[in-house]
Amino acid sequence: MPEGSWETTKVDGKSIVSIIIIILSMTFAVRASNNMYTTSIPLLAGYLFLFSNVTIGILVSIASFTTFVMSTFINARLQSRNRRKVFIISSLIYAIIFPMFYISTPSTIWIILPVASFTLGSVMPNIITSASLFRERKQRERILSIYTLSLSLSLILGPYLESEILYYVTLQQSFLVFSILPLVALVDSFFIKFPAEMGVMKKGFDFAVLKDRGFQTALLNILAYNIPFAFLTTYGGLYGIKDFNESFSIVNLTFSMFFLTSFISRFVFTIRVPEKLPRLMFSAVFLSALGLLVLGTAGNYFMFVLAFLILGVPHGLTYPLSVMSITRSFPEDRRNMANSYFFSIMMLIGTAMPFVSGEIIYMLGYRNAFLVLIPAILAILSVLYFVLKAKGREDEKAGSISL
Repeated sequence: MPEGSWETTKVDGKSIVSIIIIILSMTFAVRASNNMYTTSIPLLAGYLFLFSNVTIGILVSIASFTTFVMSTFINARLQSRNRRKVFIISSLIYAIIFPMFYISTPSTIWIILPVASFTLGSVMPNIITSASLFRERKQRERILSIYTLSLSLSLILGPYLESEILYYVTLQQSFLVFSILPLVALVDSFFIKFPAEMGVMKKGFDFAVLKDRGFQTALLNILAYNIPFAFLTTYGGLYGIKDFNESFSIVNLTFSMFFLTSFISRFVFTIRVPEKLPRLMFSAVFLSALGLLVLGTAGNYFMFVLAFLILGVPHGLTYPLSVMSITRSFPEDRRNMANSYFFSIMMLIGTAMPFVSGEIIYMLGYRNAFLVLIPAILAILSVLYFVLKAKGREDEKAGSISL
């Protein structure tokens, strides 16, 4: 058996369980800590450092761009052995840099945040790839569903814990409490499995990945939600505080409720792996549009919370649907590249959107900014429809099973 890979049909139940535990614990630790700083840095920068919305957008955009660089130009091009080394080093740097948010200043935050985000360009795609290495499709997709369930669980408990912690410590001190999670991720990183690529990897950017209909489907599906999600994570908390005069703690609790409905959606995936993906993709986009409509027209904080609950459902659906689309479209030895490109493009969107959203909010205000997203995601839905039709024709001609 090639070094660094595993064959799930040849390991006993205990080995499979241990593999799953490592994947899930690292997923929880990385995503909970990542979400914590993603939602807290805008508050820290806005209220303690007195940054403007546009400046906050630029800061978040730079951080997202560093993730894009790592995922696209480093992680995607490395062979398995070297990629594992970079993965462990990135986990180490992440564990070291995270506590530094506590001592950050208006100057040093421009270094600390991009470095933390840079390391995730290696960490996150490799966790996804590790979760997709099970051979049998239903087993693999059930593990991927459990993986995304762990993501949602981390996003429920993370904001909830921070909400409770903020009653006793300052926003900056809360980073010290959450620093335990990157340490857990560092320990787990030594046990995460890596596939061995078969044959010679293509050097440079592989445009064949982008041309694959399954990849395009995954990308359009996630794009229809990542655009509003980028607005929500960067400015949702500021909107709740400024328009409804709620506290940091209440706003963090609202994010926890948002991730609760996301968790419920992904829990359904764990119980029943979907055979066909398109109908769920369309449902997710329509729910996103409904949630944005409620958010943009909310007259009180109850409606604000209701919008977050609605938007949590497509958040729960969209990511696992995209991951499944990729795993159904690419063989094991090409999934790292596909996952890296997928994650990279997500980060590229994350690079642009905070800056763009800052400008839109500056011109239109919070409410109208969320409302103008509705026609944008419906336009993406129409493109997704035609890509799915094209993929269906290709699969029919090839005699393979469509999404």
